[in-house]
Amino acid sequence: MSAESYLQWLARATPTRWWHDSGDVRELDEALAHGASGVTTNPILVAAALASSGVCWRRAVDDLFAETALSASERAEQLAAMVVRHAAERLKPVFDRTQGRDGYVCAQVNPAQAADREAMWATARRFRSLAPNVTVKLPATAAGLDVMEACLDTDIPVTLTVSFTVPQVMEIARRYNAAAMRARHAGRVPPPCVAVIMIGRLDDYLRDVAADRRADVTEADIRQAGLAVVKRAATLCGTEENGVTLCVAALRGVHHMTGLAGGRLIMSVHPRYQRELLAPGVPREEGFSRQAPADALERLRSIPEFVRAYEPDGLRPDEFLSFGLTQRTLAQFVEAGWSLIERYQPPWRGNADRAS
Repeated sequence: MSAESYLQWLARATPTRWWHDSGDVRELDEALAHGASGVTTNPILVAAALASSGVCWRRAVDDLFAETALSASERAEQLAAMVVRHAAERLKPVFDRTQGRDGYVCAQVNPAQAADREAMWATARRFRSLAPNVTVKLPATAAGLDVMEACLDTDIPVTLTVSFTVPQVMEIARRYNAAAMRARHAGRVPPPCVAVIMIGRLDDYLRDVAADRRADVTEADIRQAGLAVVKRAATLCGTEENGVTLCVAALRGVHHMTGLAGGRLIMSVHPRYQRELLAPGVPREEGFSRQAPADALERLRSIPEFVRAYEPDGLRPDEFLSFGLTQRTLAQFVEAGWSLIERYQPPWRGNADRAS
């Protein structure tokens, strides 16, 4: 019998679960073998999956491209649905075995519609019909939070993304608890809710802001920033104890995993970092209880954007969309993700379709 991998150890021996951060068909089986209990997708990952695995859905793609009345956005949504549906089928045994605790696959709405409540709500209902283990991924903006409540009131599981801050997680938890109370009063079990913190994107952003401001912080300080935000959000919101599961996404290295291992949360791990974590020598220790050095936090507090992310009152809900990192991330999701899906052309269909 082969030795237990780090990811298998994490899933077996700690409260931390991990989700596979990719829609690529070839990568999913290996992730499941190492204990992955869910799948995250976003527009960038869907575009990558179509580029690498599109031929796996050749018949469905051909049928879709034969529907000439579809707009580019409508076709993009259906292409994303193909990727999500495949992963949901593969995760259904996990979903059934855990009675709906695990086995979910995220389906993200069009990031260009982050302020459009009606459009996101319509997409959420369509994505919900794909499979029982699909969780609809909404942006943690004021509009996205309104749609989240509508989803919860109609038994649609939700994952709130484009989220980087303690205030966003606290607002997600507040709204979830209100919706859960309504569900229980109506005799219903509230659907699951996941709150994402995109830890690596926060570190990247603060690194750029610090350089621009010539702030007196070190790279070691920056590497503590996202970890500190995640741990504070978990402490203040109680994560799973209050019905909301915290999911840490957009890792930038092994240090993010080892610094959070042992927490009652989900780690979303891209195959690049899965490979690093499967290499020998990764310490099998629970780092979640270790706090950031006080002097590092003091230096980070010299960056206003860190304060906005770390302090419970750092941002109001009506400021979530205008937060600089939200705008940066939504733009990347559109330009490097959704727009590529809209322009996707199956390579086997030849040059005629490319010219149409």
